[in-house]
Amino acid sequence: MEECFVARREAHRLLVVPARRDALERLVLHATALRIPVVEVEGGTLTALAGFDGHQGVALVVAPRRPAGLHEIVARGLERRQPALVLVLDSLEDPQNVGTLLRSAEGAGVHGVVYPTRRQAPLTAAAVKAAAGATEHLLLAPVDDLVEALVDLRVRGLRVIGADDGAALNYRDADLRGPVALVVGSEGRGLAPAVRRRCDLLVRIPMQGRIGSLNAAVAGSILLFEAVGQRGEDPTVAVEAEPSSTAEPADAAPIADAAPIADAAPVADAADAAGGDADPVEPSDLAGASQDDAAIGPDGLA
Repeated sequence: MEECFVARREAHRLLVVPARRDALERLVLHATALRIPVVEVEGGTLTALAGFDGHQGVALVVAPRRPAGLHEIVARGLERRQPALVLVLDSLEDPQNVGTLLRSAEGAGVHGVVYPTRRQAPLTAAAVKAAAGATEHLLLAPVDDLVEALVDLRVRGLRVIGADDGAALNYRDADLRGPVALVVGSEGRGLAPAVRRRCDLLVRIPMQGRIGSLNAAVAGSILLFEAVGQRGEDPTVAVEAEPSSTAEPADAAPIADAAPIADAAPVADAADAAGGDADPVEPSDLAGASQDDAAIGPDGLA
């Protein structure tokens, strides 16, 4: 949640469970200082809105996220005077893996993340929590046709490099310098055949034990930081976030794959807790948030 404040994400109100208010005093005071209304809601209502019970008693209602375009991702690399580094997710199924990869991507300084709008785990509460605030600083580009997006990236001068446990080339022997898009496949099937055909290079991470492959998030993180290491860049040096890419207009379109919470409970309690004057909170406007380190819910709740 703190990352939402840092990234200047437009916020509508802070939802707090009364029993947790004292423990969350720092966040409440921060929201008050930013003139964000603080509304008390029952824990069950907040759980229904967030879609899971890991919200720690607090959530921030924010404006919908504006999806980025491929041109913006490439432009960010130019702005930073760095060769483009893009993470591509090919139909990951586990929100935890998605969130973990987004966290690694932000830590590695990638210029953007591309993923399909269909057959891909959405940015659920679990995914955003696992991202530990990274979603507030990344350019996220959901695309209807991932194969077409890869072709577009190649036209823009990026080499497409896919992670494949059957590849002949060890990732350490591959040249990951220059403008590249690193593609991580789904947990069970790996890279889709059409995606594999659009890759300029396939690399594998050698395994020494009995397990034949790594978790998708782990494999993707290894490749990201190998690319950073080959570029001679220090991933511990923070890159200042561009306010223009993280501050989003109130009427921005939500990311296509951020599905609303189908079984969320009615949210009239939030308005009642505010004295009846607050606008109703829609589940699609919410993304749960951890007190300490991260937004933890669907795309509008942080």
